[in-house]
Amino acid sequence: MDFLRPRTLAEALALKAERPDAVPIAGGTDVMVELNFDHRRPAALLDLTGIGELAGWSTSDAQVRLGACVPYTRVIAELGEWLPGLAMASRTVGSPQIRNRGTVGGNLGAASPAGDTHPVLLVSGARIEASSTRGTRLIPAEDFYVGVKRNALADDELITAVHLPVRAGAQQFSKVGTRNAMVIAVCSFAIAIEDHRVRAAIGSAAPTPRRVREAEEFLSAELPWGSPLPDSVGRRFGELVAAAAEPIDDVRGTAAYRRHALSVLARRTLGWAWQELLGKDFPMGIVKSRSHRDRG
Repeated sequence: MDFLRPRTLAEALALKAERPDAVPIAGGTDVMVELNFDHRRPAALLDLTGIGELAGWSTSDAQVRLGACVPYTRVIAELGEWLPGLAMASRTVGSPQIRNRGTVGGNLGAASPAGDTHPVLLVSGARIEASSTRGTRLIPAEDFYVGVKRNALADDELITAVHLPVRAGAQQFSKVGTRNAMVIAVCSFAIAIEDHRVRAAIGSAAPTPRRVREAEEFLSAELPWGSPLPDSVGRRFGELVAAAAEPIDDVRGTAAYRRHALSVLARRTLGWAWQELLGKDFPMGIVKSRSHRDRG
């Protein structure tokens, strides 16, 4: 196995063009597990840890550009106010050691249906920045997941950043696992409510993370804006979320349990988001341009 270690993004893209079989590695929290258990034996590894262009984040025009190699700990510490849903999901990832190493870019590259950040990226309207020697394109999160552990990247492309709007309403995330920490989600759910619009998404309950369109449309029409939430609305929303799932039976849970758990998660998470909206005002505002590079 070859180990490729570029020092600049341009060099990394050139190496990926020459060696499309090279597997990118940054935190290594997914790739190294697969290697250790001999589930994967790539011809080459492309180490991205030394590339400063991937290790920072910036804001401009109410958008955050999150570098692919920014670890979860920095998302939690530095971006919780602007990207609360993503920070919530990041707090549930693995152990402190994993959060220090793992990245949203790595989560996207692995494209596991159980990835914790995926539902939040879907409801946030995230766009994935994919770069190659041919240029750069932005892929909407909804188009990025194409199958179980499969994404929309071309063979010569690398994930260089994720673009997310600054929160303008309420965002919430929750998941169910077999224990309280260091757990792979049995199922997960995210919701964003802003400007009288609802976005909701599920994870670990279908071949890919997905939006739940029928549930979104129902809730957008039925929410009593500015008033307490009727129980009947929450119950029906949970039913529609569960109906949108295509779960399987596996060692972490049955399909029936996943559907039931999603219904409960949807009701509870909606309740938290609604309380957030009733208790706070979220003006859109304009975020001044800022840039934050790796402090390591």
